[in-house]
Amino acid sequence: MRRTALIILAGAVLTLAVLALVLVSADVGSKHAGGDGRERAGSSPACLPLSLSGSAALAGTAVDVSPKPGSKTANPRTQISFLGAPAGAIHVSSVVGSRSGAHPGHLAAYSQGDGASFLPNRPFDAGETVSVSVSVGSGAAARAVSYSFDVDTPYPTAGAEEFPNPQAAPSDYQSFYTMPGVRAPVLDVTLPDRDPQAGDILTTNGPGPGRYGPLIYTPTGRLVWFDQLSGGETAEDLNEQTYEGRRVLTWWKGHVLSLGFGQGEDLIMSSSYRTIARVPGANGLHADLHDFQIAPRDVAFITAYNPIRCDLQPIKGARDGSILDAVIQEIDIRTGLVRWEWHSLDHVGATESETETPTTTTPWDWFHINSIDPEPDGDILISARNTWAAYQIQGGSGQVLWRLGGLKSSFRMGPGTTTAWQHDGRMLPDGQITIFDDGSNPPVHAQSRALRISIDTTAHTAKLVSSYTHPDPPLLSASQGDMQTLADGNTLVGYGGLPEVSEYAPDGSLLFDAHLPFDLAFYRAFRFPWSGRPATPPAVLASLNNTSEETIVHASWNGATEVSAWRVLAGARPGRLQTRATVAAGTFEVSTTLAQRFNYVSVQALGAHGQVIGSSAATRVISFDASLPGDGKGQ
Repeated sequence: MRRTALIILAGAVLTLAVLALVLVSADVGSKHAGGDGRERAGSSPACLPLSLSGSAALAGTAVDVSPKPGSKTANPRTQISFLGAPAGAIHVSSVVGSRSGAHPGHLAAYSQGDGASFLPNRPFDAGETVSVSVSVGSGAAARAVSYSFDVDTPYPTAGAEEFPNPQAAPSDYQSFYTMPGVRAPVLDVTLPDRDPQAGDILTTNGPGPGRYGPLIYTPTGRLVWFDQLSGGETAEDLNEQTYEGRRVLTWWKGHVLSLGFGQGEDLIMSSSYRTIARVPGANGLHADLHDFQIAPRDVAFITAYNPIRCDLQPIKGARDGSILDAVIQEIDIRTGLVRWEWHSLDHVGATESETETPTTTTPWDWFHINSIDPEPDGDILISARNTWAAYQIQGGSGQVLWRLGGLKSSFRMGPGTTTAWQHDGRMLPDGQITIFDDGSNPPVHAQSRALRISIDTTAHTAKLVSSYTHPDPPLLSASQGDMQTLADGNTLVGYGGLPEVSEYAPDGSLLFDAHLPFDLAFYRAFRFPWSGRPATPPAVLASLNNTSEETIVHASWNGATEVSAWRVLAGARPGRLQTRATVAAGTFEVSTTLAQRFNYVSVQALGAHGQVIGSSAATRVISFDASLPGDGKGQ
């Protein structure tokens, strides 16, 4: 009964969650919701292409270019990317803006050796046409090509509001003597894991109430790591990936705009929690929170949002309208250069949106890309929340090979395969597709589902293989969420707007269940057997007890996964400390009392075989009153 009551409470706070969550843009609604905005005088430039059949392939060569020929969505600060030939075989003759004139610049090669970007010395003018002349190859085999693209008119976001960050209830978080000011969300495990060795839970908190940052928990709900952010920054999409041949943590950090997307950077962290690479986005755009995938050869695929002014009258929208152009950037992590860029407006018709064309001037979030899945053959599967569809994109050319779902599905959708407001489309090695089907905001389905779908590209049919739904109570998430296929064939589902984490067996039985407080929210949840040893030393706080006759010691090591016990050393002077106690490491922060008054204390973290794996500095013992935490008024 208690847990059911919590879910009902979640419904009561869902309005706050929806307002505060990233994946629902400010004016998203169903096509039947209508609009009551009023136009301002003036007109935005045309941005909707007359044809969607254009390819990024450079005619007569093996090179793909971005911006693609004929594009209307190039940012004024774009570089010009040439992918598919060595840098030495690419010769840019001229780059000329119709208003800004000639643009000198230089070529910068990709570290993978298969292309280069032309970096203009100055930006292009908004609204102009840029003509490019380039030759590919050398000598008699060189092929000269000329083409053009149009520069968009950016919609300014400097004044855009961010999602609110109200104070969380004190029962939502845990605090620690050794980490003053940290307020880590509590993970409540309601169905214990049958296999605690299967991996830790990786997730985030925010936007919405509480303190933000990436989070790792054990399957028992014990906190492993929390990197609490400040300055209004939010963390999303904590994941484990491979970079430079080693396992790393990846996540997004930045500011989430009420327009429905993020502006920040993607981070790559080593197992010691050091940031070893950053991917901030390029071409005048910031990395968005929705996805960050590291592909072979240390290439990153990221999402970005390009808000531009756009005349929407051709689709019965505002004359002085604006639109969010969803973007994929393929970035060379080592150099930061954009190898390839894809724009939704170049390849998908805005009339495919399940949201109403607005008559307001607020940017229309018609597409809302929320996942990128690079395939081994070079093609890319993406999910677009607001068209209710997944798209298979041809690598290089950028053309849409097929649509799964939506208004123009390439497949006859079998029973149970139709999604609404979905997230996290992934293709499995056997060709099946997994999708987290939110089914809500506004509600379309009775509950959210994690789907596995089989497609037949010859017969053009889609068939439901399996569907995972929460048994009791049913969960309907208004936003966010993901579906992870684990190595053992089980499925982990993160419910996003309802911050539930559930693991299912192939037959649909529930194996593990946990949740953050229901007034909080996360974007995704993953499960991996993570191993971390922080570069920073363990933290220790020691104080006298209230009689000043005994010494209380608290120790923690944020992010450490290998600590089996703590050795406590104490003495009168820093250089004369002796072992006084050994304490098992069963919680994030351990505490013990030494039956004697000491002046200085230090701790040693011990590994599974009793070896020292980390040591704190000697710290002075403080008074009992000085050790007491604050009043808890923080978030």
